Amino acid sequence: MVIFGITMIRSAVAGNIELTTETNLVNRQLTFAAIGFFVIILTAAIDYHLWASISRTMYLGMAITLAVLTIVGAAVFGSARWFETGLFNIQPSEFAKIVMILVLAEYFTRHQGEMHNLNWVVRSFLMTMGMVVWIILQPNLSTTIVILVIWFALLWAGGLRLLHLGLFVLVAVVLPFVSFPFLADYQQARITNFLFTNPEASYGESYNIQQALISIGSGGWFGQGYGHGTQVQLRFLKVRWSDFIFSAMAEEFGFVGVIIVMLLLLFIVYRCLRAARLARDTYGALIAYGVATLIAFQALVNIGVNLKLMPATGLTFPFLSYGGSSLLSALLGIGLVQSVIIRYKSLEFSAGNNGN
Repeated sequence: MVIFGITMIRSAVAGNIELTTETNLVNRQLTFAAIGFFVIILTAAIDYHLWASISRTMYLGMAITLAVLTIVGAAVFGSARWFETGLFNIQPSEFAKIVMILVLAEYFTRHQGEMHNLNWVVRSFLMTMGMVVWIILQPNLSTTIVILVIWFALLWAGGLRLLHLGLFVLVAVVLPFVSFPFLADYQQARITNFLFTNPEASYGESYNIQQALISIGSGGWFGQGYGHGTQVQLRFLKVRWSDFIFSAMAEEFGFVGVIIVMLLLLFIVYRCLRAARLARDTYGALIAYGVATLIAFQALVNIGVNLKLMPATGLTFPFLSYGGSSLLSALLGIGLVQSVIIRYKSLEFSAGNNGN
C-alpha cells in the first residue's frame, strides 16, 4: 500500500513545473516510508504493556504539545497545525490519534468492570475532550471527529451498555445541528457546498468535488493508464496527491484497480481485528481494535468525500496520501498491532512447550 501510494504521488505531481515544493513530495514520502518501516520494527519489538505504564505521561505530553502549538500558532500565525523544522513539518494531531488509542485502551481496561456506571463513561469523554479541545482550536475539525470516533469505538468494545448507546446516538444526531453556528467559516462553507452544490462553480470546494467526480467517471473499468489520466496530468484535479488521491487512482487504474486497493485496505483492517480477537488481554485487544477503527474510518471518509457522499474534509487516505505525519502515524499503529500479535504468539509457543 505504501509503495503504491508513492507511485501514485509520483504520477500526481508529474509535470508540476509551476510548483516548487511539490516536486520533492516523492522523495519526502520515500524518506518517511523508510523511517516508518523502522518504526514498525522498533514498535513491534517493544512489549505493548510498556505504553500502559506511561499512558498518563504520554497524555500530558501530547496535550501540552498541542496546547503550545495552538497558543503560539494563534499568536504568531493566526492558526497553526504543524511544527516547522526546516526540512519537514510535523503535525502533532496525527500522533495524538495513536496516543488516545493507547490512553483510552488503558483506561477502559482498568475500569472494565465499571463500564455499567455512566460516571466512568463521562470521565473517559472528558479525558478525550482534554486532548480534543486543543485540536478544535487549531482549528482541525476532521481530526477531532476521528478521535471522537476512536473514543466511541473503544467505549463500545470496552462494554458500553445498550442504554448508554442510545443516549450517545441521540447526542450524535443532535450535536451537528447545535455545533454548526460555532464552526469556522470555511468549515460551514464545506457543509453548505456539500448540501447545495453549484455545478457551475469554478472555484472552491464545489469545483474540487466536481473535478474529483469527473476523474472517477473518466477512469471507466480499467482506467486510462498510469501517468495518462487527463484530469491528473493536466492538473484539473486539485490536491490530487493528498485529499483526492483516490480520484487520481480511479482515473488511472479504473474501477478494477480501485476495488483491488480497497480489498488490500480491508485485508489490513481484518488483520488488525484478528489481532484484537487473538490478543492475550483486553488492553492489547483494544489497541488493535482502535488501530483498525482509525484506518477504516479515515479510508471511509476519504472515499466518501471523493464520491461526494460526505462534506469535504482534510482526512488523508491511509498509506496512500502524501503526508509524513499521517504516514508515520498509520505505520506506528501497525507496529503496535504487530506487538500485540507477537506477544500472543510467544505466549502460545510457551504454553505449547509447557504442555510437552
